[in-house]
Formats: sequence, C-alpha cells, structure tokens
Amino acid sequence: MKTNILFTLIVVSFLTISCTQQKKIETQIAWDTWGVPHITASTTEELFFAQGWAQMHNHANLILELYGSSRGKGAQYWGKDKFENDMLIHTLGFGDLADDWESKQDPETKLIFKSFVEGLNAYALAYPEAIDEKNKIVLPLTTKDVNMHSMYVIFSRFIGGSDLGRVQQWPDMGSNTYAIGPQRSASGNAMLVQNPHLPWWQEFLFFESHLNLKNKNMYGTTLVGFPGITIGFNEHLGWSHTDNTIDNADTYELELKDGGYVLDGEVQEFQTSKKMIQVKQNDGSLVAQEIQLLKSIHGPIVSQKEDKVLALRMVGLDRPNMLLQWWRMINSRSFDEFESALKMAQIPFWNVMYADKSGEIFYLFNGLVPKRTNDSWAYWDRIIPGGKSVDIWTEVHDYDDLPKIKNPMNGWLQNANDPPWTSTIPMTLNPADYPGYMAPQNMAFRPQRSARMLLEDESITFDELVDYKLSTRLEVADRILDDLFTAIDASDSEKAKEAKIVLEKWDREADADSKGMLLFYSWARKFNVRKSSNYAEQWSMDKPNTTPDGFSDPNEAVKLLEQTAIELDAKFGSLDTPWGEYYRINYNGKNLPANGIDGSMGVFRVAWPGGADDKNMFVGGGDSWVGVIEFGDEVKAKVLLSYGNATQKNSPHNGDQLELFSKKELRDAWFTKAEVESNTARIEVITENGFREKK
Repeated sequence: MKTNILFTLIVVSFLTISCTQQKKIETQIAWDTWGVPHITASTTEELFFAQGWAQMHNHANLILELYGSSRGKGAQYWGKDKFENDMLIHTLGFGDLADDWESKQDPETKLIFKSFVEGLNAYALAYPEAIDEKNKIVLPLTTKDVNMHSMYVIFSRFIGGSDLGRVQQWPDMGSNTYAIGPQRSASGNAMLVQNPHLPWWQEFLFFESHLNLKNKNMYGTTLVGFPGITIGFNEHLGWSHTDNTIDNADTYELELKDGGYVLDGEVQEFQTSKKMIQVKQNDGSLVAQEIQLLKSIHGPIVSQKEDKVLALRMVGLDRPNMLLQWWRMINSRSFDEFESALKMAQIPFWNVMYADKSGEIFYLFNGLVPKRTNDSWAYWDRIIPGGKSVDIWTEVHDYDDLPKIKNPMNGWLQNANDPPWTSTIPMTLNPADYPGYMAPQNMAFRPQRSARMLLEDESITFDELVDYKLSTRLEVADRILDDLFTAIDASDSEKAKEAKIVLEKWDREADADSKGMLLFYSWARKFNVRKSSNYAEQWSMDKPNTTPDGFSDPNEAVKLLEQTAIELDAKFGSLDTPWGEYYRINYNGKNLPANGIDGSMGVFRVAWPGGADDKNMFVGGGDSWVGVIEFGDEVKAKVLLSYGNATQKNSPHNGDQLELFSKKELRDAWFTKAEVESNTARIEVITENGFREKK
C-alpha cells in the first residue's frame, strides 16, 4: 500500500510540474473513429506520457504480458509454459545488459522512457478494471522493462531469430517497400510505400499514433510496448523498414574438453553463473528451479549436447539508443538531417527506404555488418566450427561501407526482402564492390513481382500505387502456367486437362472471388515453387527478374496437378471454389473472406497462412501496417492497420479494420488539424490525475 501511495504521488508530481511548464498548447489526446490517438503536446515529457497512456488504453493486458515475459519472469507470473522463454532471456543476459544500457543511454532516451513508462503506469492506476487480475502482478512498470522488451524483440526475434530457431515457423515474415521519384510519378511528387508483414499476434503487433509536438506533425506506427514511431512520416519526409538479408549473428559449434572448450588447440574455461527461476504451480505456489549459464569468448551458450555446445554472437549489444535514433528520424525535416540520424548507427537491422517533399528517394542496406576475415557468404551462412579465434569478429562496418542508392536513374527503388543488388532493375549496385559476406545474391518471386509492376508503368499515379500495394497477382503463375499448359497438352491425363480449363479462366490473382487460385495454390505447394532444381532454367544474376523458368520434369508437374485435382474434387466437389470461401480471416470473433497468400507465390499483398481445419485455411500474418504516402504541397496518405489498433477484449477497435482488409481497401490517414477535428470521437485532456475526457 505504501508503495502504491508513493508511486501515485510521484505521478501526480510529474503531471503537476509538466502542466505548469507550458501554457501555450494544451496537452490532449483526440481519439478518432478508428481508435487512433492524435496527441498534441508542447514538451517531450508530456508527449510520451500521453503516448504511454494511449498505448495502455488500447493494449493494457498485452503490454503487461509482453513486459512480464521480457523480464524473464513469465514462469513466475503465469506458469511453466513460460519457463523456456525465461531461460533464453537469462541465457542471453538481457537483465544485466539492460542495467548497462540504462547507465549509458543518452539523457534524451532516458527522458523518453521515463515519461512513456509514467504514462503506462498512470493509466493502470486510473483504470484498474481494464487489467486482468493475472496481469496486475507485473505492475508497476519501469524503464528497465522498456529496455528489456526492446532487446528481447530485436535480438531474439530479428538479429538472432534465425540462429535461435525462433523465426522458422514464420518463413514469410518480412516486408515490402517502394520509393517513387518525381520523374516516375505522374504528379511529380515523390511517393513512398510502407508495408511490414509480421505475425498478427503478441510482440509483433503494431500501434498507430499521430504525434504533434510544438506544431510538428509526426505520423506512423511502432511495435506495441515501444515508445515513439519506428515507421513513419511527417510533412517533409518518410521512411519504411524491411527485413534485410544481413548476417549479423553467428552460431559457433564448440568442442568440449576437460570441462572447457577448445580454441586454437587450447582448452579455454567457460564463464559460469547460476540463476534461479521461480515457477508458478497449479496451486499458486512457487518452486525455484536453478539453471546454469555458460559463456564463451564467442558469446553465450544457447544449446548444449554431450560433447559439443553452440554459442551465439550478435551485433548491437553495445547500441543502447536505438529508439532515440528513430525519434531523431521522425523529427528530421530534410535528407541531410535524416542521414545524420542514420549515421548514429544504433539500429542494428532493417533496410531503410526513404522519400521526401524535395523529391529525394533513398535506399540503405542498414544495420551492423561484422568485419569478417573470410569473404564468402556461404562460409558464414552456417553453423561455424568454433575452434579458430580468427573467426570471432569484433568490429562492424561503418555507415559509408553499406550499400545505398540515392535518386537512381530509373526513378524508383524497391525492396521485398531481397538483397540490396536488386533494389533497382537494371541493377545499380554491383556485389563485386562489397565484401562477399555483405549479402547473398538472389531475387525471389515476390521482389520480382514488386519490380515488374514498376517496370511496366512509366508514370505512376497515387491510386495506381495503392493498387500495386494491394495486388494479389501471382508472379509464379505468370512465369510457369504456359509451361504447365504445354506439358498438360502433351499428356494423356484427362483430370489434368479438366484442371487446365479452370486455370485458363483464372485471373491469376488471389482475390476472394478468384476461381482457380485454390487449385493453383494446392498444386504449387506440392510442386514446391521455392526449390530451384524444379526449374529447367534456374535463377541467374544476369536475368534476376525473369528467372527461374520452365520445368526440369514436366511429367512430374502434370502428375502433381492430376493428384491435386482429384483431392480438391473429393474435398470440395469442384475445382473452381472461390479462394475466399476456403481462405479466411478468423480474428477476434470475425470470420471474413481473405485475399493474398504467402510471398513464395510471388504475391505483393502478403497474407500468409497461420492455421487450418478440415474446411478452411486461416490468415496468420502478413500485411500488418500499410502506408502509401505522397509528398506534395500537403501530405496525402492512405493507411491500414489490418487487425485494428487495439487488443483489449472489449475495445471496438480490436479487429475493426479487417473488413477493409477483406475488401482490399485502405483508409485516409487523418493528418491535418481539420481532418483530425472532423473525425474525432472524443478528446482527453491532461490533468493532475492523468487524462480525463473533455466534455
């Protein structure tokens, strides 16, 4: 009780001081009809206090579950199912790292985190009924929680996600982005497409907000639990991120000997420590379980066997100001200011795609790339034998070393998680100019579709760019259907010929009403479109956007189609069931026709499967945030947060944008003062007790 009283006094004191510092602008939250907070403030403290309050309003229970798990105390709070996650957090040393970060962070980072957390806590105090009983144990929240959660997401889900085996269940987790220059834009204005597609659950969910600090407008999204804006735009410029083909984590297999590990022929001792993890039992009691932690010169030991262990080495552990860099990016007013923010080099991962009002477009293969002794990509793209100290990197490449393109001759830039070389077609960047380990050489079907749509349009309108973003046309179908039809004609399979009739009439799209998509998709899964040996002509750097092509075994392709047709006939009684009758959106009680599919099919509108039953398959992730922005005299933007801007059980905004997703529509981003005022559902104003609704 004493702790709660003291905490309340601290919050009240903060609010009282903040409210008296500035009288010119009243700090308020204008909630629009989509549940998006439009926050106006005159100080950074009040702005982030309000954003913390707003995030807690929309995601209180989710934030507490995320922060509680990221503390490494999930098993203590909620039971044994969280034990392995707690072990990982302790193994990677996030608790100690968070303390180290807090001691080294820029004062502005500390101010942002402090204000944001005070907003989170103030909402929890004002509305305890919004929080499930099982989650109240996580309160109060601290700035260390922000650090631990951000490092948990960035290091265990992205930088080390593949090495830890944590992202393989989402093979199509990624993003798309475009930047269109004035010479390719019908209006003469630069345009930008923002489009991450992540799982539609937990730490991957986005939060949309509009921030106005001293009349400076900033709009965009960030992952729930993160302060600020990590993909956004303002009146002058905008950017997006995509997962890049960066190798900035390595797993080493170490040979055990005499209680230590072998390095350069000598036995080295592990750094050892122990941790106690409290595990909640079914009766509510706690049982302590001890775990032993080992660390080598390579990094922490993340897997142990009888005679070998695996050690993980990651970049970015010495970069405590990632969120500050994003704050500087959204506050930039020109390319020079934006590039200065990029040169902070605090964000260790993700491509950057940029466009601005001056007509500049820019792509950066952003991140921290280790300086390695062996030049080969293949050498590092594996579990590395850890016996040689020469393979333990200690430095990373500077900003100037990274692949980047500004204002290319072709007038556009694209990235759909392909390496930097194919950000333009014809290619502008030459892999030979960079170390071989910088990035691989490939271009999958989705980035090929991405580039094709721009290559085929010399003058792109805003509406056309929206259509391209929402396109469900399959590059795979355009590439190989002619070969499949030729093979069918040469066969004696009546069932395959029946299937051909359906595929000839199909629009080659994955729209809800597309008849033939289910047939093609079911065949393509059997065929395995990702497998290079299935094609007569395999992918080539000389023809990056037109290969692979043809079948290495046409008869097998026909045989698989015949099998597919028999199975679909038995299951559905038809070969032309509309795609949306089979592929569904099942989210928070809503059941709607879906469109799109995973990126392996060469679809730009990604909506990848996350489960299925006897009759249907369901979307599990894909297009999360979509922003299409034109930088004219006034910013024009269409956006969508597919699953809505809230996860609270009773919120009307939990899933309220899915109808638009199902219909392939975007909504206006209300960015100007007049737009916000016309679409405001209610207003909250700051008081000494947090925010209260303005009557």
